Amino acid sequence: MKLFPFNILWFPKRVKHSYDCRLYNCELYDCITVDCLTVDLIAGTRPNFVKIAAIITALQTAQARGHSLRFRLIHTGQHYHKNLSDSLFEQLQMPEPDINLGVGSGTHAAQTAAAMVRYEQFLVKNETDLCVVVGDVNSTLACAITAKKQGIPVAHVEAGLRSFDRSMPEEINRIATDSISDYFFTTTHNAGENLKREGISEDRIHFVGNTMIDTLLRYRGQFRQPALWEALGLQEKKYLVLTLHRPDNVDQPQHLKRILTRILSHSNGIPVIFPVHPRTVKVLDLFKLDFANLHLTQSLSYLEFNYLTERAKGVITDSGGITEETTVMGVPCLTLRSHTERPETVTIGTNELVSTNPDAIGSALQNLFSGQWKKGGIPEYWDGKAAERIVAALITLNS
Repeated sequence: MKLFPFNILWFPKRVKHSYDCRLYNCELYDCITVDCLTVDLIAGTRPNFVKIAAIITALQTAQARGHSLRFRLIHTGQHYHKNLSDSLFEQLQMPEPDINLGVGSGTHAAQTAAAMVRYEQFLVKNETDLCVVVGDVNSTLACAITAKKQGIPVAHVEAGLRSFDRSMPEEINRIATDSISDYFFTTTHNAGENLKREGISEDRIHFVGNTMIDTLLRYRGQFRQPALWEALGLQEKKYLVLTLHRPDNVDQPQHLKRILTRILSHSNGIPVIFPVHPRTVKVLDLFKLDFANLHLTQSLSYLEFNYLTERAKGVITDSGGITEETTVMGVPCLTLRSHTERPETVTIGTNELVSTNPDAIGSALQNLFSGQWKKGGIPEYWDGKAAERIVAALITLNS
């Protein structure tokens, strides 16, 4: 693996921090009298926490081996529903956040601005050496900008992903975050190529793999059967899982109704389990659907949702992260989008782009039920060790 060249990438050292290292999850060796690297881990949404969980585990392992590292978990509060945030701390064995910025819901500008202001207020009183952001949500961009303006280096985990569709808010966040980051940890070779085309030098790009898959593989044996399994009499490979949350699919009631009608009309009558994203609930209340096999449920916890996913006949989604998880679990995935920032899930994995056109859904489901769906494979380095590679690089840098 490539390690950071010291003449190009550099952390400003804060020698002999005076605060208690136990506040920052440090093991009980003498961090106060050595040159520790303090790392802020930024998480604001459920996918962020899943990715960060693996990095926390790798950092704790390094600490236990005597490496001079501290970390602070910064929860921006962008997701605040229990099953989208709080339950993850228990299920993924994560420490409580060092601070919750309490951003909450709001427009993109409101969320981004609130996270910037509150993270800046925290940084003014609490020094750090590195800000690690993951993914592409508003919290990612907000904290990256704030840290950079404070003179703090920024590392972007999952850097270089591109859908090449700038109508997606996440694409704007990805591009803007990468434009100011110092260190780039990528999930695939393709992501690295995207960064190089944008002018990032190769020695700043580090192909490490996928931390979301680290977490999936670690907890796969602990997936939990949700209560609805027995209540609905579900059987393996005899139901579909559906998730929708992107504006193109859910903001217009009649369009959402056409999508759901097309899915249910071509579902062969098997149950369709739809954990409803909070933003979608209000739209669903505006119309009625008369299909006995549609089962709406609240957002499920991480372990429960993946229990359903692993055993499903197929998953229909507009989420990028779910396409990665289904690829590793070998579950057919139909993505209701025209573009993806994760092309490997299509070229290598079990995912297919169906588009947002409801008319395309029927033929895709016909392929699924006729047994013609591809088996797929697993991309390189999606092996459960991405976070270890990230932390190994940080240790080398700080030595």
